[in-house]
Amino acid sequence: MSNPNESNNSRNSDAESGNSQEFVTFTIAGQLFGIPVLQVQDVLSSYHITPIPLAPPEITGSLNLRGRVITAIDVRIRLGLPRRSADADSMSIVAESEGELYSLMVDAVGEVLALSPSAFERNLPTLDAKFRAFSEGIYRLDGQLLVVLDVNRLLDYDRSDAA
Repeated sequence: MSNPNESNNSRNSDAESGNSQEFVTFTIAGQLFGIPVLQVQDVLSSYHITPIPLAPPEITGSLNLRGRVITAIDVRIRLGLPRRSADADSMSIVAESEGELYSLMVDAVGEVLALSPSAFERNLPTLDAKFRAFSEGIYRLDGQLLVVLDVNRLLDYDRSDAA
């Protein structure tokens, strides 16, 4: 993502002037996603997760993070994607939603990107409906699409359009 071109130059100048929004990026099934950095509390590589009986399939279980029990969500399943294989590595992003912490299980965590608000676009009509239901919009990055997830919508199990 470090090809020097016009979009990178505008991202850099916005970041230098303080006019940027920062996102923690991660991948799931080869797709790049991001969530606002201010919602991220921690990034975990591997952690012991205790299963929760009778929980929805995307709720993997709970874990103890520095004395606080938090719910682990498999974002792949929440987005309607196939489960990762049992031997595949995963990481977790601990995010805050409405005062509670959740561990969002993802394939890999990337970098923090500072992006210009002027480059933000609303969801494309061609964006997968499963992604649109939980997305605020997108950024086009060097031939790649960054889908910005709305953590509150992702974790709202009362929504009628939930996966």
